[in-house]
Amino acid sequence: MTALEPAVSRASVREALRDAAARLARAGVPDPDVDAELLLAHLRGVGRGEVQASALRGDALSGDESAALEELIARRAAREPLQHITGVAPFRHLELAVGPGVFVPRPETEMVAQLAIDALRAVPDAEPIAVDLCTGSGAIALALATEVPHARVIGVENSVDAFVWAKQNAARVAADNLRLVFDDATRALPELDGTVAVLVTNPPYVPDDAIPRDPEVRFHDPEAALYGGPDGLDIVRALSARALGLVRPGGTIVIEHGEWQGRPIRELLTADGWRAAATHPDLTQRDRATTAIRP
Repeated sequence: MTALEPAVSRASVREALRDAAARLARAGVPDPDVDAELLLAHLRGVGRGEVQASALRGDALSGDESAALEELIARRAAREPLQHITGVAPFRHLELAVGPGVFVPRPETEMVAQLAIDALRAVPDAEPIAVDLCTGSGAIALALATEVPHARVIGVENSVDAFVWAKQNAARVAADNLRLVFDDATRALPELDGTVAVLVTNPPYVPDDAIPRDPEVRFHDPEAALYGGPDGLDIVRALSARALGLVRPGGTIVIEHGEWQGRPIRELLTADGWRAAATHPDLTQRDRATTAIRP
């Protein structure tokens, strides 16, 4: 730069994050400050902590970074899911690949996985069998396989798009004790009838007329992974019946559901012949999962 050339103004990281968070807040994004930091971290290929440190140091963005960040913020302000933009979603100790065509795993499902993990760890067998029906991205199945490595885990999915994501995640994690099966969850794995120690599922359970408020869910999560009939329990009923065939006596079923569905699910499981049906709250004290024992 010569003495006659004007200095180029570069936005600081702190200013860029502040402006990005304000724009996301105006768009109704629930955690605008977090998302702004995560998007810049994604852009730079670093962790969120490094972005925060960069802001504290007073670092600046390059021109290219400013333009790229603007594009990412525009996508998020349009309520494209953060996980679709970054291509990944955290789940327990895992980082899963996600995108269009697969349900993005939620933090509340980590508690559902924990219930299944605890039940699986309590089985005295040398190689207990666990099944995850409606596995989607493979989140629960991979948590089971990696956190209970002596178990055999089978994930079942019948959406082509979701199955592709599950296969990709299985390859990323490389859990040798996991097998993925493309099939309808209501009739899958007849060869395992009477042998499964733990069966877990996060099925579609949103009532057909309960359209989700969040645009990220309403417009981007696949409908087949959301809606479960007039009361949201059509697939739960079918899975309860199928699980009775798969699960061995004394085995456990774990079902994720909406916060108002605990009682009807306990009732339908009990009517089907399951025992000791119990509903469990998540960390926000909302009913999130129901368990029962195969007689």
